[in-house]
Amino acid sequence: MRCDLHVHTTHSGMCTVPGLSRICRESYNEPRALYETLKRRGMDLVTVTDHDSIDAAEELRCYQDFFLSEEVTCVLPSGGEMHAGVYGITERDHVELQRRRTDVPSLLAYAVEHRLFVTANHIYSSLTGRRKEEDFAVFARDFHGIEAVNGQMLLCANRLAAQFAELFNKPAIGGSDAHTLHCAGKTYTEVPQARTVEDFLLGLRRGHCVPAGESGDYWKLTGAVLSIGGTLVRQNWPYGLLFSALFGIAPVVTAMNYLRELVFAWYWGTVNRPAEPNAAMREIG
Repeated sequence: MRCDLHVHTTHSGMCTVPGLSRICRESYNEPRALYETLKRRGMDLVTVTDHDSIDAAEELRCYQDFFLSEEVTCVLPSGGEMHAGVYGITERDHVELQRRRTDVPSLLAYAVEHRLFVTANHIYSSLTGRRKEEDFAVFARDFHGIEAVNGQMLLCANRLAAQFAELFNKPAIGGSDAHTLHCAGKTYTEVPQARTVEDFLLGLRRGHCVPAGESGDYWKLTGAVLSIGGTLVRQNWPYGLLFSALFGIAPVVTAMNYLRELVFAWYWGTVNRPAEPNAAMREIG
């Protein structure tokens, strides 16, 4: 069975780009349109991983092949932020995950107790800010899985994440990280022997999963930004024209982001990533 384990809808909230955080959403994907797109692209199961929200479930819970998940914005012991994918949750789990998201050890302890699968997402990306060496040690020791193929992240960053998962014997998953319908379902996770949602989630926990599909690049990111900008303009017409100039410089902004991501992946991939499991364990004493 195949499932895109990283997708967003209108319920992911407002974007975090300075100057746009009050006017532009992270995604304009409507839940039902996203569901239909994923099914057309061959997904056997559908989940949604909105940022700190499960509101999309109201429209999708009627489908038997849908299961509830979310992407939790967590604060690591170092003080830095990261995104954690949590799969197969309930409404009660959502409340507890949000209550514990500033305390990663508590969040992960809850996940273990309730048999929830938790991944560290796009760990070689600067998307959530700075990293410290101890963060990678936490990923290696405490998280259940690693997002090894993210459809918006650079190929080099995904390769490093896949190597990290292999080095520390972590299940590797894939997802499109789609903020537009164009990208949805083009990166996914397959659990070959699964026949039901329960089988699929069990396969994730046991590491019987294979990530597959596209990585990101400059053109893909620029296209997504322009698509989101176009939707913003259309939904706020004619006043949306006032925002169009901001998106006119998108190619320059995404080029700067591309270079920043390259440097970030190079630095953490070749300079400070632990070379062996024992080294990682020593970092957290």
